[in-house]
Formats: sequence, structure tokens, C-alpha cells
Amino acid sequence: MGNSEEARAARRVLLGRIVGVHGLRGEVKIESYTEPRLAIFDYSPWLLETAPGVVEKIGNAQGRVQGKGVVAALGFDDRDAAAKLIGARIFVSRSVLPELQDEFYQEDLAGLEVVNQAGVSFGKISHLFDTGANLVLVTKDKDGREHLIPYVPDVYVKAVDLDAGCITVDWEEDF
Repeated sequence: MGNSEEARAARRVLLGRIVGVHGLRGEVKIESYTEPRLAIFDYSPWLLETAPGVVEKIGNAQGRVQGKGVVAALGFDDRDAAAKLIGARIFVSRSVLPELQDEFYQEDLAGLEVVNQAGVSFGKISHLFDTGANLVLVTKDKDGREHLIPYVPDVYVKAVDLDAGCITVDWEEDF
């Protein structure tokens, strides 16, 4: 396994967040980013980030659909203990996710350098966000400028090379 693969495996992947409490027995409402939303329970252990740098490991989260949301039991006995978790982000180690063939996770793109077909660098990907129509790559160049590039394969994104740490785009330098 190469260094870039080891670095990817060591990363955490965001799967959801705790948005409220449910009932009196310590259950929490979660917003799941997995598809289907109950697939969030297929991955373990959860790493709950309750504050920057503060992570609590939850080994066996269980849950169910409740109305339009998802409710999880995390081993807390009362509502007050669960309420302290509101806002916590739910991560898992990248290494617990299945390997993909000819695909990759969004998290795998973080830190890759983005260059256009003329070899002009737009910097490294700091993060991505979803517009509803498509994802957008947010890069920061060496001067600290941000560039927003739509992640539309075969239109703007021409190649993704995880091993080389580079994405090639069809994007003009001054756009």
C-alpha cells in the first residue's frame, strides 16, 4: 500500500450529525448523510466529534426510522446526557468503509492538487460542498485565493488520479 493510500485510510469520513434528542431514555435524532439513511448503522465504531479535537468512540450504535428522521440509541440512559451530544458530528474511520472500484469517496479528494489542462495549478482542495445540482471543489492556491470549480465529470473534471494526488480540470485560470 502506497503512502497516499495509507493517508486516505487514516482519515475520518463524515456520515452525519446529531440534531436533537428523542424521548426520555437517552435516544438522539440524527441527520444521516448515507444513502439509504439507515446505512449509517452499517459502520462502526462511530467517532463523535463533540467539539474540535474532542472525539468520543461509540462502538455499537443502533437505530431506526422515526417519522421523517432517524433515531439512534448510543448507550445513554437519560435525556440530559443525550442533550449534551446535540451538534456532534458522526465520523467513521475511512478504513471501515468498503473499497470502491473505479469510484472514490468525497473525502478522498481532500488535499488533492487541482490543475487545468494547460498545467496551471488552482491549489489543493480544502473541501467540497453540494449545490443540489452538483458538487463544487473549493481549492486554495499558494496565495490563499479560493477557486470554486464544479465537480462535473467529463465536462469540467477530466481526470482524478488519487495515487498522483491530482485532479485535471477543464477550467480557465481567470474564471
